[in-house]
Order: sequence, then C-alpha cells, then structure tokens
Amino acid sequence: MAAQNHVQIAIPKEHDNQNQNQVPEEDFDYSQRAQWLRAAVLGANDGLVSTASLMMGVGAVQKNVNAMILTGFAGLFAGACSMAIGEFVSVYSQLDIELAQMKRDKTTEGQNQEHQQQQEEGNKEQLPNPFQAAVASAIAFSLGAIVPILAAAFIANHKVRLAVIVAAVSLALLAFGGIGAFLGRSPMLKSCARVLIGGWMAMAITFGLTKLIGSTGMET
Repeated sequence: MAAQNHVQIAIPKEHDNQNQNQVPEEDFDYSQRAQWLRAAVLGANDGLVSTASLMMGVGAVQKNVNAMILTGFAGLFAGACSMAIGEFVSVYSQLDIELAQMKRDKTTEGQNQEHQQQQEEGNKEQLPNPFQAAVASAIAFSLGAIVPILAAAFIANHKVRLAVIVAAVSLALLAFGGIGAFLGRSPMLKSCARVLIGGWMAMAITFGLTKLIGSTGMET
C-alpha cells in the first residue's frame, strides 16, 4: 500500500521542466518593451514630422532644393542630439529614483539575506539604461528624419517635391505607427491614425505660417 502511494505522487522531471519552459512564452509581459518602444517610436515620429515640417516651411518661401536639403540635415543633426540628451536626462532621473527606492526597501524589509539578494538581482535587471535609451532615441530620430530628405533630394520641380515629401512622410508615419502597435499589442488602426493626422497637422501649420510670414516681405 505504501509503495502504491509512492508511485502515485511521483512527478516526472521532464514533464516539470517542460512546464517551466512554457511559462515564460505564455506569460510574456509586453510592458517590458515600453522603454524601448517609447524611445524608438517617439524618436522616429519626431524625426519624420519635425524635419519634414522644417523642409515644408522652407519650401513655402524657397524653391531652391539645396536650401530644403540643408535645412533637413540641420534639423536631423540638431534633433538627434536634442532627443539623445533629453532621453538620457529623463531616463537617468528615473534610474536615480528607482535606485533610491531599492535602498529604502532594503533597509525596511525584514527578509533573510538570500531572499534579498535574489530580489535585488531581479530588480537590477529591470532597471532602465540611460545610455541605451539615448542611443536608441538618436538613431530612431535620424532614421525618421532621413525620409523627407531623400524624398526631396532627386526632384527638381518644386511643387512635385513638396507633394512627394508629404506622401513619403505619410507612408513612413503609417509604417512606424503600425510597427509600434504590433510590437506593443495595441490597436493598429488607432495608432496609425493618431500619428498620421498629427504629422499632417504639423506640416500644414508650419507651411501655412511660414508662407504667411514670407508674404509680409521677408521672403528672399
């Protein structure tokens, strides 16, 4: 009878290992991607919209393609540096706050030493990295900013050039919005519409206001 009970409670190790391997795949937390998604999507969208808006603004008063391209590159360099610095400062501040909280938890919790070490190791793995966030943001901004520059580089006709910039930026915004929604498991249509409409508004406002200022006599 005792031997029979022993057989009933025995659990195969292979089956137990298979269950342990399956858990991370089923319970994957997509919120862990939030830091990278935020930096990448924000950087790419800013690169697209701000650089294209600058070029559209210059194009409202200047038909010279060289002036538009130089403006685009200036916006790319300035924006990439600004995004990197801003992301670095922001994430570093978040890191300081989380490290301070970990120190407070360490002094207040009455756990055993082994449990504390395991918890600290797990928390450190999830801490944000300011350098990675800054680099990711700068690269994403540059990739976005290069789209309107390339769209304008090989078109001589001024009106066609402006139309191609708008079309290229619109397609890129849809692509970035869709990628961000797919990786973050958020609604695809809503994400794409939000970034597309925002980009159109930024380009239209910049073009219109620059055209208005140029019509007052500041056009060269």
